Amino acid sequence: MKYDPIILGIESSCDDTSAAVIQGRKILANVTANQDIHQQYGGVVPELASRAHQQNIVPVVDAALKKAKISPNKLSAIAFTSGPGLMGSLLVGTSFAKSMAMALGIPLIDVNHMQAHILAHFIESENMDAPPFPFLCLTVSGGHTQIVKVNHYFDYELIGQTLDDAAGEAFDKAAKIMGLPYPGGPLIDKYGQAGDASRFTFSKPQIEDYNYSFSGLKTSILYFLQKEVAKQTDFVEANRDDLCASIQRTIISILLEKLEKAASDLNIHHIAIAGGVSANSLLRSELLHREKTLGWKTYIPSFEFCTDNGAMIAITGYYRYQEGNFADMSIKAEARKFIVE
Repeated sequence: MKYDPIILGIESSCDDTSAAVIQGRKILANVTANQDIHQQYGGVVPELASRAHQQNIVPVVDAALKKAKISPNKLSAIAFTSGPGLMGSLLVGTSFAKSMAMALGIPLIDVNHMQAHILAHFIESENMDAPPFPFLCLTVSGGHTQIVKVNHYFDYELIGQTLDDAAGEAFDKAAKIMGLPYPGGPLIDKYGQAGDASRFTFSKPQIEDYNYSFSGLKTSILYFLQKEVAKQTDFVEANRDDLCASIQRTIISILLEKLEKAASDLNIHHIAIAGGVSANSLLRSELLHREKTLGWKTYIPSFEFCTDNGAMIAITGYYRYQEGNFADMSIKAEARKFIVE
């Protein structure tokens, strides 16, 4: 009888403290504590995030183990996010994982946060099919925007990436300019569904190859709104839904134009998305539309696996465990870490 290892996954790269327990590829528990304190500051404050992780990590891990009905001595290994992310946040998860693994005498597995977003597609789930190799994955979040060719579980080629700001940051900054609360990306999605996406036009960057740029778009939105508000003080409020729809349509079209080019040039028809922005309703619907128009087979994660979560760390830990790829206690957190190591 094949033995399925039981892995505890710990995620603490930004402002969500999350822990999950996985047996084989099946999630037994996935628990996340969000940090609402950042909303009043309009963005994540690293020092506050680190303190909140320290408060949350013990109860979150305890809750995950209890929900999974797994005692700590039944664990096969502990996987944790070693980077990229906010250094103070990463240190909390790293220190906890090291201490627990040492106390239990079980292997420690370090996980690349961006690889984990991609490998979330391999979690055993009724709502998700695992893509075959090779496939293209658009990993898009508040901190990263990349097109990655995935040849195997830990064999990646970086095809394109943002040269400045991430798409998720563009969503959040556009929302902030409009006076919407943080995090603004989901609100742009929500209000945009009732708006006319053709009402306002914003310029798209002309970047070579498969790379992205969003800093110019943010600036053009800022200048446009400053000009219109000078003429009509309630311009944003009066046109909120149409503005959100137009901004969203622009960002999503920028993302998909490069993805289409990469898929065509590389002759790959299995296309996945990952990361927080993969929860965006327009991105998901446009991707599905391309199954009909371009013959793609698309892979869209369940909403619970889009944002940062312990389950994606646990599944990555599972595949590293299968390879016997363990870390020693000298492993350090890295704020800057690349998907191709």
